[in-house]
Order: sequence, then C-alpha cells, then structure tokens
Amino acid sequence: LSGPDRPVIALSDPMQAKVRMQSLAAGVTARYPSRERPLAHPPAGSDLAPVMGDYGFPLIGHLLSSIVEPLDFARRRYARFGPVSWAGGVGFRIVSLMGPEALETAWINKDKAFSSTRGWAPVIGPFFHRGIMLLDFDEHRDHRRIMQQAFTRSALDGYLALMRPGIRRAVTSWPAAPRFPFYSSVKQLLLDQAAEVFVGTTLGPEADELAADFHATVHGGQAMIRADVPGGTWARGLRARERLERYFAAQIPARRAGCGTDLFSMLCHSRGEHGERFSDTDIVNHMIFLLMAAHDTSAIAISMLVYELGRNTDWQDRLRDEALHNANDELTLADLDGGYPLLDAAFDEILRMYAPAGTLFRQALTDTEVAGHFIPRKSQVAINVYASMRLADWWPDPDRFDPGRFLGGADARPVHRYAFAPFGGGVHKCLGQQFADMNVKAVMHQVLRHFDWHVPAGYRPMMTWGTGPTPADGLPITLRSRGSEHRRRGT
Repeated sequence: LSGPDRPVIALSDPMQAKVRMQSLAAGVTARYPSRERPLAHPPAGSDLAPVMGDYGFPLIGHLLSSIVEPLDFARRRYARFGPVSWAGGVGFRIVSLMGPEALETAWINKDKAFSSTRGWAPVIGPFFHRGIMLLDFDEHRDHRRIMQQAFTRSALDGYLALMRPGIRRAVTSWPAAPRFPFYSSVKQLLLDQAAEVFVGTTLGPEADELAADFHATVHGGQAMIRADVPGGTWARGLRARERLERYFAAQIPARRAGCGTDLFSMLCHSRGEHGERFSDTDIVNHMIFLLMAAHDTSAIAISMLVYELGRNTDWQDRLRDEALHNANDELTLADLDGGYPLLDAAFDEILRMYAPAGTLFRQALTDTEVAGHFIPRKSQVAINVYASMRLADWWPDPDRFDPGRFLGGADARPVHRYAFAPFGGGVHKCLGQQFADMNVKAVMHQVLRHFDWHVPAGYRPMMTWGTGPTPADGLPITLRSRGSEHRRRGT
C-alpha cells in the first residue's frame, strides 16, 4: 500500500509484504467484528430476500481481505451469505454475485437493469472510458458490429503472421536459469507484441515509450489513492492516458489512407453492415482499451499455465509431445484448430482456475432481482467470475489442476452453461476470445518446444489483483533449455 508521497508498507520481499498485509487484514477483522445487516429491504409482498452483508473496517471496508486473499474471502462470503451478498469497499457498498445462476442474470440482462458504463466508471473509467466493454445497450451493439470486422478469421490469420516472428525471437532469447522470472518475461513479450501487432510499431524507442505509457495507464486504474495528486499512481496514469490519446490521434489519417494489417489499421478501415465506421475519438478509445484487454489477460493465462505445468510435469510432458508432433513453426489458424486438444483442455482449466478477467462490474439502473434477492437501484455490482469457477458446488476438487475435466465430455458445462464462463456472457461476451486462444497457443507452442521447467515443491506464487489473479513475485521458475539436439530428435 502506498500513498502519493511515502509508503505505508514498503517491504522489498513480496512474501514479507503479503504476510504483513494478511496480518493487517486479520487485525482489522478482529477489531471490527462483522455486523450483518440487509443492504435494503425488499418491497412489501415481493417475496424477494434482502441482500445480506457487512461493511467491514470504516471507510476501506473489506478491501484488504479482498486484495490479499480474494479467493478465500469470496468463498467465506458465499458460505455465509449465498450467491448474492454485499461488502464495504472504499466508500461503496458493493453487491457481489457468485455462481452460474447469478452470473447468467447479470450477463443476459434481459430487462436492461444493469449498466456496464456506470459499473466500470468508478473503477477504471478515467483510464479506459468508452472502450467496448464500458459501453451500454444500442451503442455497445453498434460499436461491436463495426469492431467485429477487425476480428474476422482472415484478420486473425494476419495478426498471427505478424505475431510468429516476435514470439519466436523473444522465447528463444530467454536464458536457462534457476529463478527465471516467467511472468515478468512473458508480460514484456506481450507488450512488445502489442506494439507490433496492434499498433504496427517496430521495436525501438517509440515502442518502449508506448509500453511505458500503457503500463502507467493500467496501473492508474489500480491505484489505492484515487485522486489526481502530483506523483501519485492515479496522476501518472492520467498523464499517460493523455499521451496515448495524442499518439493514436496523430496517426489516424495515415492509417485510414494506408492498407496495414495491424489492429490499429483494421479499426480505421472497419465498417458496419450499413457502412458505419468509427470516429477518430472512437478509434483512440478502443485502441487504448484493447491493448489492456488483450495484453493483461493473456499474460495471466500463460503464466498460470506455465506455473501449473511446472507443478504437474506429467501434463507438461504430454503437452510437449503434442507440440513436437506439430513441428510447423509457421502456424496458421487452420493448424491451431483441432491440432492441440491437450493444450485446449489445459488452457480451459487455467481459465477456470485463474480467470484473467476475474471481476466484472455493473450498476443497477433500476430496482431488480438476482437469484431471488432484491437489488436496489444504483447498487454497485461485482460479478465474481474468478471465485465462481472455484466453487465445489459446481467443480469437484476445484483447486486441483486437471485438464481432463475438459476432455471427452468430462466438464461441467452441460450442467449449467455459465458454470464455465471465463469470457463472460450475453452481448458483452469477449469479442477477443479467438484472439486470446490463438495468442496463448502460439506462445506455448514455442515455450514447450524450446524448454522444460519446474517449480520448487510446495511453491505457491504470491498473488495480487490486476484484471484477475496475478503473480506478484514475477513467478520464478527453473527453466532448462532443451537445446537444438533435443528438438531435432523430437525428444
């Protein structure tokens, strides 16, 4: 935790910091015991149940617990209050939804009772305003129809062709090391990739400046001190957002006149079914949002897959055999479709265990109900995707990495279609799902072919919270190069 001028907690060892945070959270809980109460009383005769919960520590509510131990905290609330509950957090009372029934109600949103725009505004609004995820109803539909042209199969094949050289170049440059910081390294790979594939900028000072501004913008939305105080995280994020706006706006005329295949150029040329196109301001807003959405979520998914394969080396060996069998390094979408069933299953299991878009936000525009509970107008709502897919109600032994759940019809999706929903649902279901799938497979194909790795017995990464559960310690792994002889022999 840090303020704009000096740290409240400044410990160089991340694990030491987490222990200190856990101690603080426990102390707060002990000092301010829970006072359970309804969020609001349902209308007389409605037969709806009130949403029960408690605020927690004055002002910050349950913020410490939700950051330090998000999964354990959510499970405790679910066991105590059920699928709908409320908790305090930095001046808000936040209604939390868990489980497939509650998630389905919010995502389908058949009565248009929930606003994405208003839900995200106090969270990341100043940094990613009017990104596709933050739009509502007809406007969201219209923007999505235009944006779909940038995610067609032919467009994705073009992106993959741009991605392949950079992925191979980055992965093969990694050194074999006993404490290789995998999360930090793959995050840098994806930042470089975003500059090349999304923006069409070659590596160099311009790409480095873009990456730095993008990084500051993302962190601005995660600031603890949410005020434009000089030198603070929030302020740095706002200034970085302004620089990104100027950068993209200045390049739009040339991109509209050109014929590039990067995402930026594709958005400049995309048209709806009646010829509609994005304004310059729309393109700027969507580019800044898409850079965040594609980069952060993929970095989490790839890192946690590598972590679990480092603990479960039998699965690592099976996936490597699959990658070696598919020896073509010039992968196309056709090669990826159906050619990696084991990697598909492992990726799905990682999405279930470590949902990269772990919490989604809405605001109730009118009095409504979820799972038989009364949600009053103006309630801030958090859709807890991460914890929902780690509930034993729906997933036996939910904390065990088992890609076999997704092989041969063994998963729980037929039980309820939202038991597995890492990309959301309804009209807001992630437009970049196929891009994410392609990205993860392309990176893992190279990692599996060039390295094997493991993590120490009993090692658990210290997790923090970004777009979802994120390794805070860089995810150190023991990385060993397989060498050209191994790859030549296919062993």
